[in-house]
Amino acid sequence: MKTIRWFNPSTEFYTDERCYIIELSNEQDAPACSIARARVQPGVITQRHSLRGIAERYVILEGAGIVEIGDESPTEGTPLDVVHIAPGTSQRISNTGKTDLVFLSVCTPRFIPDAYVNLET
Repeated sequence: MKTIRWFNPSTEFYTDERCYIIELSNEQDAPACSIARARVQPGVITQRHSLRGIAERYVILEGAGIVEIGDESPTEGTPLDVVHIAPGTSQRISNTGKTDLVFLSVCTPRFIPDAYVNLET
């Protein structure tokens, strides 16, 4: 594993979840944690989903949004708020602002695509 992994905006990709992702750290030889930067455009609500066996934390960096976690009431998140999502809990976030909503997604253990459960189908 590299000591420093430099940010590369050209690696951003669009997902079926309706947001853009840049994987900042997600390596097989470091299975305890992964970090991705997510970007949600204004007016967009991400796909309701859960992660099997993976806890997730959103660290909001820019913008504002409404987070919906499990049965909890929808709550606004703003820069430097941290949203805790337990494994298997439904989640989505909506960008309520006029600029992109940008946050880090920190997963423990690391995110793997097979853990993703689309709750909208």
